[in-house]
Amino acid sequence: MTEDAVQVPKADVISKVTQVLVNNTIKNPLRGIFIALFALLLYISLSRVIGGQYTIQQIIQQFVFGLSQGSVYALIALGYTLVYGILLMINFAHSEVYMMGAYGGFFAIYPMTEAAGSTFLKDHTLLALVIVFICAMMSSLVTAVLLERIAYRPLRNAPRLVPLITAIGASITLQELANRLFGASTRRFPDVSYYILPQSFETCRTLPRQTQPVCTPGLDIIGGLYDVNFLGLSLKIRPFSFIAFFIAVVLMFSLWRFIRNTKTGKSMRAVAEDKTTAQLMGINVDRVIVITFALGAMLAGAGAVLAGFFPGNNLFTPYMGFLPGIKAFTAAVLGGIGNVPGAMFGGLFLGIVEAVGPGLLGLDNQLQDVIAFGLLVSILIFRPTGIFGEVVADKKV
Repeated sequence: MTEDAVQVPKADVISKVTQVLVNNTIKNPLRGIFIALFALLLYISLSRVIGGQYTIQQIIQQFVFGLSQGSVYALIALGYTLVYGILLMINFAHSEVYMMGAYGGFFAIYPMTEAAGSTFLKDHTLLALVIVFICAMMSSLVTAVLLERIAYRPLRNAPRLVPLITAIGASITLQELANRLFGASTRRFPDVSYYILPQSFETCRTLPRQTQPVCTPGLDIIGGLYDVNFLGLSLKIRPFSFIAFFIAVVLMFSLWRFIRNTKTGKSMRAVAEDKTTAQLMGINVDRVIVITFALGAMLAGAGAVLAGFFPGNNLFTPYMGFLPGIKAFTAAVLGGIGNVPGAMFGGLFLGIVEAVGPGLLGLDNQLQDVIAFGLLVSILIFRPTGIFGEVVADKKV
């Protein structure tokens, strides 16, 4: 009897394993191909780490950078997921809302710089940055509200394909409008420094056309890059990576609490569930939709400013929004479109995979886009609703 009790679970395990293998190979060959590909990539990654070709030091350093980059993706992705949750529409013009936020931030910060004959940014850095964030978020907000009022509201009851095509057209229109208004030339966010703890730290830099470093008391938490010894590992860490992550987490948590605990947030959830019933209950559906667009836009504007302070990301043009927008949409799908926590997780996860993946696999950094979109395809094959699942009301299914 004891042997039977032991044998039954083993048979069940073998049966389940066999069923999984059959479902992922014979019944679904594409899954089998991707499982084999994952196994190959895992073998390459482990062999590079064990062989010392990609060290723990490099992994940690890239992880920190990916965390900050993912924070920007997450902030943009929330705009996609909020609009989809309310309207069941992918707002492809959201990438241009992000772009307008970058221009709003630039035109706010440039008059404060020494290049414009002002020392306000240098003398009142924290206040200047608050003003920049507000201007960028307001620029994105105005763009999104006008976009909803002019392009989307007249099509509220149209077939779902019509607003989708309109969103693509609105995206191109905003790109060309920005090109006409601001010019096609590449602009650059100015370098910003903000020093703290002057008694404990000193920051030294070698300026252009100088041979001797210039030292300033304090830790530069925005523009500084420091050699850090962590558990015996020599790392180059930029404090702003953690600042960006912290700001993004605070904004995302604030949005989550707003949706869960406020009267407007409850109205948003009611409209997402059933617009007709919500309207019969006295909820102003148009107002809720405008607020949804505004919230997503402000987060995108904040993300544009955070991205502008990273080296390599501080250059922008009227067409700068396309790639971050596609990456953020990918992040939203990864986490589960319409799912706010899913968009947060998807953005952070995508940023980390993009940063760590190329080095781990021995690929060029220019192939990080291949890794990102390959990850998207994989998630869609194995879990089409995303990691956290798509949040869709029963009536919409």
